[in-house]
Amino acid sequence: MTEYLYRVDGRPAGFIRSRFIYDLAGRAIGQISSAGRVHRLSGNYVGELHDSQIVDKHLGNYGNIGSPGNPGNLGSPGNPGSRGHRGCPYPDVFDKLS
Repeated sequence: MTEYLYRVDGRPAGFIRSRFIYDLAGRAIGQISSAGRVHRLSGNYVGELHDSQIVDKHLGNYGNIGSPGNPGNLGSPGNPGSRGHRGCPYPDVFDKLS
């Protein structure tokens, strides 16, 4: 089953497979480290995984975890549609992955 990621306003943004984050076209754009920290494929810290969203919780900068290489393109899993706004108090940083 595909675990989708959403923007703070509820629009679908991407999905997770294993520890990698993909855009809706299936292109690998990020990785998840321990404790839900989100990094670009290059390893640079971006934000935190929170309620299927990638947000800035203002926790500081966790640095660079290094590049794991590119896992390739998985292709589009389809569009799940909007889930609606959930009232997230943190700013959306999904766009910082690309």
